[in-house]
Amino acid sequence: MNLLRQHIKQGEIYRRSDLEYYSTAIDRHLAQLTKDGTLIKLNQGLYYAPKQSKFGAVPPDDRQVIECFLKDEDFILVSPNSFNSLGLGLTQLYNTIWVYNHKRKGEFQLNGKTFEFKLKSSFPKNISREYLLVDLLNNLDNLAEDQSQALDKLPHNVRSFNADALMKYTQQYGTGKTKRTLKSILRNVLQHA
Repeated sequence: MNLLRQHIKQGEIYRRSDLEYYSTAIDRHLAQLTKDGTLIKLNQGLYYAPKQSKFGAVPPDDRQVIECFLKDEDFILVSPNSFNSLGLGLTQLYNTIWVYNHKRKGEFQLNGKTFEFKLKSSFPKNISREYLLVDLLNNLDNLAEDQSQALDKLPHNVRSFNADALMKYTQQYGTGKTKRTLKSILRNVLQHA
């Protein structure tokens, strides 16, 4: 047990398989460490060694949790709540975070949050407003929003986006419907500029 304790660092996330080399009775030791607060169980086989602040335990970073869960760094986190910042009159709040990745699909509870893993063939390294708009249009049918309101406001707000970046992201990541919608809107806006 002492050997296991020596290898646990505050603020780190561990898989059970990472720690089993340091214990002869890993499940019993993990149960003891969870009981005494050294570790917090995030999900089956996933543990967090909480970092302490003057306000108590600091929760783990979502990106760090997903990286350990997937055993991969190639993913992006998209909150559907971010769509509300695009100026299209969207107001719904969602209790989930989407994880675009190449490995897993499905909904998982990690650290008390709901993550919906979606397999995507490609996605950008960083999220820009232009990518968010393309992603919104790709997912508009699945959101609890007034679609016609968002689509009505889009031609008036599209000027606030970088047109070149928007066309690039649309070509790379847009569905057929998204490409048709944005091509039509951009063509009209550019003709009347």
